[in-house]
Amino acid sequence: MTVISAPFEYTKNDLYVDLRPAFGHSLYLKCEGFNFAGSIKLKAARAMVEAAERDGLLTPDTVLLESSSGNLGVALAMVAASKGYSFLCVTDARCNLQTRRMIEALGSQVHVIKEPSADGGFLGARLDYVRALCAADARYLWLNQYANPNSWLAHYQSTAPAIAEEFPHLDVLFVGAGTTGTLMGCARYFKEHRPGVRIVAVDVEGSVTFGGEAGRRMIPGLGTSVRPQLLDESYIDEVLSVSEADTIRTCHRLAHSGYLFGGSTGTVVSGATDWLACHDAGGLTSVAIAPDFGERYLDTVYQASWVRDLYGAQPEPVAH
Repeated sequence: MTVISAPFEYTKNDLYVDLRPAFGHSLYLKCEGFNFAGSIKLKAARAMVEAAERDGLLTPDTVLLESSSGNLGVALAMVAASKGYSFLCVTDARCNLQTRRMIEALGSQVHVIKEPSADGGFLGARLDYVRALCAADARYLWLNQYANPNSWLAHYQSTAPAIAEEFPHLDVLFVGAGTTGTLMGCARYFKEHRPGVRIVAVDVEGSVTFGGEAGRRMIPGLGTSVRPQLLDESYIDEVLSVSEADTIRTCHRLAHSGYLFGGSTGTVVSGATDWLACHDAGGLTSVAIAPDFGERYLDTVYQASWVRDLYGAQPEPVAH
């Protein structure tokens, strides 16, 4: 029996999906959506808030503040509700409506940025708003997931060791690159403890994280329009870039196999299976991280009209 007294205390850390039957490659998908926040972002949310508590930064008047495309906002709203804090999530027009409603249902506030900045896109505009708010009102405490070391430490201390324990002969780890907290925590751990493991970062086309040209990105989760301060490329062996069209095709392929995952997972699996098709003759042990599930994307990635309007065609039929 598992009994908890706070929602952030429960995180299932040991479920993997073997994708060989669906994709023909030996790829194990670590499922991180089995918690009350519904995503891997719960680990970073809890770590950042509890670090602020230890540092004495929180008072009864403090309002937690963060920029988020969705999942971290939900996780912080849940942690804030459980601990009795106020929270304001600054997001943008790409954030799913269901996600915004979840944040509000948990008692937090949402501010939606409707226009991108000229040189930083929607993320730049969100960060500008956050900085201005902090400068104007001392009650606000910006947790800053893009630079807060507790974001990557959470994965250094939990996600990566869990993978290492389950896969003592791991060859390749595929991790999506968003704020790069998950990526850097896992990359640092394996480079220090299992340096033979190849770390492959998976980004999305249109992201500037690894020096690419900025472009339109409509699926929240991976990619950035402002390079994250957490990123240290010396820990990463290789970077893959995936188009959003391939993300959608992979999400639908997973769904037709009975697995409804989010856009970030589709991106990572697409990159991983393409890489394995070129590099694996059948002897590699590989793991990819799935940050969340697909329920929050039913009105976007899984809606035919949304896909058609943005990408001009339906995903390719899935062959069985």
